[in-house]
Amino acid sequence: MHPVLRAAADRQWGLFTAVDARRAGYGHDEIRVLCRTGIWVRLRRGVYTTAERLGDLGGRPHGVDCLAALLLLDRPETVISHGSAARILGLPVWDGLERTVRLTDPHQWRAGSGFRVNCAPLDTHEVVRRGPFRLTSVARTLVDCAREWPLEDAVVALDAALLAGRTTPRELSRVAAAQHCWRGAPRARRAIGLADGRAESPLETRGRLRIVGSDLPSPDLQVEIRTGPRLVGVVDAWFDDAAVAVEFDGRLKYTDPWGDRSPGQVVWEEKRREDGLRALGIRVVRIADADLGDGWPAVAADIADLLAAPGPAVRRFAATPRTRGRLRTA
Repeated sequence: MHPVLRAAADRQWGLFTAVDARRAGYGHDEIRVLCRTGIWVRLRRGVYTTAERLGDLGGRPHGVDCLAALLLLDRPETVISHGSAARILGLPVWDGLERTVRLTDPHQWRAGSGFRVNCAPLDTHEVVRRGPFRLTSVARTLVDCAREWPLEDAVVALDAALLAGRTTPRELSRVAAAQHCWRGAPRARRAIGLADGRAESPLETRGRLRIVGSDLPSPDLQVEIRTGPRLVGVVDAWFDDAAVAVEFDGRLKYTDPWGDRSPGQVVWEEKRREDGLRALGIRVVRIADADLGDGWPAVAADIADLLAAPGPAVRRFAATPRTRGRLRTA
């Protein structure tokens, strides 16, 4: 590849345009031969990359399609947004999210093959750059998604971003206030109202929403149980009056444990921790992903029964909610 074209591709995640190619001396017939022989790959009209680059990327990730659409439009005001921005930012996305590239432009609405441009205002603080990508900020992306996604999926994404410190409730509220009359704005406000950055996994978020929707009291989250200075354990959810702890048991905790622990070690530690809680008169409920489906009414009824009975008359422990969740790392 000509050094001039290589430089252009390096600036654009390995993508380049027909204009870039002609600037480097490639003619139309030569471009067509390179594509026909599989050396170059046509992504969109006038937008290309090399087969080698796609191989390095392990296929054709969504970011390639997003950047190809931006290069096609060639408008500096247009940014990647909505679910497309969520994917590039590494936020949890709704399983039913379509592959259509979502873009936003403050002056133009447009739809094309595989992409859609929304015409909407963009404040300067709502636009960020990640390498070659121009996209909406984390807060703007989350609010845009929350206006369209199912409520539960939106709260999962909000919780994950708050836990990681990638946005704040204040930033989310500011963006939502600016969109107060937009389509889906009430849905976004409901999702923001339910978000809590102390949830440390999607299962904890979904489980909390099931509890909230079952006419049960709202539990405290990430509560430290101590006897004197000794930390017995941190429970995912806590009903203080009844001294009932809820633990959300994701399979990943055991199949791919964090902190260089073996699955067997995790099982043993979980058993010891639960034994310690029960020895203090604390009732423990464990909830797995499967419990959130058709069997949830029975789980909710069990929790309600436990909450109807008082906790220990004499408490030999202190329960203190944490102000923030802790992001788990390998």
